[in-house]
Amino acid sequence: MSEQTSPSVTSRPPWLLLIHQLPPQPAYLRVKIWRRLQAMGAVAVKGAVYALPMDEQTQEDFRWLVREIIGSGGEASLCEARFVDGLSDQQVRALFDAARDADYEAIRKEAAALESELAARPERHAEGRRQLARLRRQLTQIAGIDFFGAPGRAATEAALATLEARLAEPDADVAAEENMASGEALRGLHGRTWATREGVHVDRIASAWLILRFIDPEARFEFVPGMGRAPRPREIRFDMYEAEFTHEGDKCTFEVLLERATLDEPALQAIGEIVHDIDLKDGKFGREETAGVAGLIAGIVLAHPEDGQRLARGAAVLDDLYQYFRSRKHA
Repeated sequence: MSEQTSPSVTSRPPWLLLIHQLPPQPAYLRVKIWRRLQAMGAVAVKGAVYALPMDEQTQEDFRWLVREIIGSGGEASLCEARFVDGLSDQQVRALFDAARDADYEAIRKEAAALESELAARPERHAEGRRQLARLRRQLTQIAGIDFFGAPGRAATEAALATLEARLAEPDADVAAEENMASGEALRGLHGRTWATREGVHVDRIASAWLILRFIDPEARFEFVPGMGRAPRPREIRFDMYEAEFTHEGDKCTFEVLLERATLDEPALQAIGEIVHDIDLKDGKFGREETAGVAGLIAGIVLAHPEDGQRLARGAAVLDDLYQYFRSRKHA
């Protein structure tokens, strides 16, 4: 009589579980860790317990996060796990599919809204192409964490293909407008109006300084509501919703401007790292000058309610900071 074999207890469990507890301060840490988990594609199986399917990349992602949580004063453990009661493997997989389907649906809704807008306002095709490129980048990022092939992906790819077809017809005016966002065209701009959200803070202050100092020396700045205002002809928007230049991925607007204008000077890159860490609060670069610059910018914002004054005072700080980094061999 043959003996029935059971699953090997030495086979590797299919799941990784992150169990963590965050300190009450700093307050932004909870949002920062949540964003990290979302970017990895992790799902919550219970409270502060997050799961990822087991592989080398997910192990590395979780291990870095464990290190970051502990380094911030929290507690974290990483476990290899298999579910034997309560949740089944199929139910856990369904959690991942549901999370990715929600991401895919958000892209589809945005694509549908953009298509409707383009039907009503065909003059916005240049902006439509930029938005389509952004949606495709988002789709690629989501597909990278779609571990089990959520069913919503196919419909989302079809929606973007439909939008792309609407935008496919060549148009000379559209092409010229799109070229404005290229590095070569950026370096040749003069006397444009650059619009941004009112109540400027570090990224907008630094971006305005960069524009005036290195991109458009005759720039004029206008401070407008963040949403609900139609762009004007020949106006360039930055660091605001649907702007020509704004956050992309994990880059702040200052970094995007540096990249588009092909400004790769080490002193400007160093300033970009400081602006990134102050604006995004993710500690990505950890430069020693960041805390001091953050204090100076906060003081400018408190002392000067008028946006133009903030730009002027911030420009003086950034001019000095730029000279400081230029004086060093390695910024």
